[in-house]
Amino acid sequence: MKIKNLVLMFFVAVCGGIIAVFAYTRILDNHENLSYDAPKGNFHLTSLDSQNIRDVSYPDLTFAAEKAVHCVVHVKVKSMEERYGSSGNPFYDFFYGPQRRQTPREGFVGSGVIISADGYIITNNHVISRADEIEVALNDRRMFTAKLIGTDPSTDLALLKLDENDLPYLTFGDSEAIRVGEWVLAVGNPYNLTSTVTAGIVSAKARHLGVNSRQSEMGIESFIQTDAAVNPGNSGGALVNIRGELIGINSVILSQSGDFSGNAFAIPTTIVRKVIDDLKEFGFVQRAFLGLEFKKQKGEDKDKEELYVARVVEDGGAAAAGIKEGDVITGINNVPVRTFAEVQEQLSKYRPNDQVNVIIVRDKKTQQVAVTLRNIEGNTEILRGDASNNILGAKFEEVPSKDRQNLDIKSGVKVKDVGQGKLKSAGIRNGFIITAVNDKPVNSASDIQAIIGSVESKGRILINGVYPNGQVTYYVFAK
Repeated sequence: MKIKNLVLMFFVAVCGGIIAVFAYTRILDNHENLSYDAPKGNFHLTSLDSQNIRDVSYPDLTFAAEKAVHCVVHVKVKSMEERYGSSGNPFYDFFYGPQRRQTPREGFVGSGVIISADGYIITNNHVISRADEIEVALNDRRMFTAKLIGTDPSTDLALLKLDENDLPYLTFGDSEAIRVGEWVLAVGNPYNLTSTVTAGIVSAKARHLGVNSRQSEMGIESFIQTDAAVNPGNSGGALVNIRGELIGINSVILSQSGDFSGNAFAIPTTIVRKVIDDLKEFGFVQRAFLGLEFKKQKGEDKDKEELYVARVVEDGGAAAAGIKEGDVITGINNVPVRTFAEVQEQLSKYRPNDQVNVIIVRDKKTQQVAVTLRNIEGNTEILRGDASNNILGAKFEEVPSKDRQNLDIKSGVKVKDVGQGKLKSAGIRNGFIITAVNDKPVNSASDIQAIIGSVESKGRILINGVYPNGQVTYYVFAK
């Protein structure tokens, strides 16, 4: 009996061991489905195999990259500078002294984006602002000389044109539709090594940095912020969504060293499209204004700031529509606005005489007000010819880099074709370079227009400048 009992106990032990091993292995095989409830919270442990990682980790960016790289170009700027040197004839130099010569100087390099098959290219104004000649290298290494169609320092945009057809190009996407956290690609051609691609996410929208005020009195900014790596030579390159659509023009990096450090900023296509259309059609941008000045203040919700109307410009569109000081602006055409940058972005879509619905809060009641936008002169007309021709009776052009160097000036707009108007009455002649208006530096006709437009009727206008012979002078007249 003892032997039988021992055999039976041994058999039971072996069977129990087999069952225990089998159960343990089954538990390990299914460990990814286990969840554990702890006394102070629930902890769910989930295992992802390689297939699951591919499904949930990163979107496929290859289509967007392959589409965009062929549409981004290298932009190279050349400028002429004057130097004094030997003529090569020592006797001539002895009697007449060193001779002044123009020599080419390599300037800024950057990127650009082809937006049409017939060769229109967008880049940054700061890339080509001092250019006497602009060269463009395509991704396939072909080289072209580009024509400058127009610039807009207020938004840091410029439009170039190649005499070529059947070029690859990017189509515009909707920058308003992108969301924070969405994947984007930054595509540039900074060193003429063919286009390069970096990826990142949208970190923020409607950023205002104040950088465009360095180029223009009327800096307009509502940047898309991204952590895609963008370095200085990428200025003017493309920011595209995962469908390969253009949603921004890379413009600024925020860095103490000057190299990429995680913060890059692009001009959204809501601004870009209108600027480019105006440069094509008019050669300058048709600005539309509400006629309001804002300041931020804390609302009833102390954690949120509101756009408070601090001043209503007399005879402006907002005044005519009945908007008053103390109103709070919350939206334009059903698009919420919380910052001045967001207001600028919405208004940048429109021209004078366009109508927008402005959502305001007055006495704790929300209402919509229809406002007809006006130009900087306070009327609803589309400006023709030069941007400031209607105000001053003259046309303007950029100051060549050689003249800036000879006259030792850092800003300036050259007067040409002086006709009947304020400038002629004041005594200003063709060739005069306006360096400042009311003590504010100017670099474009739109700068002059913005400053004069901010002066009240019959207010004083002080113009400082220099003639090509070096004669420095100033003129004063009433608006």
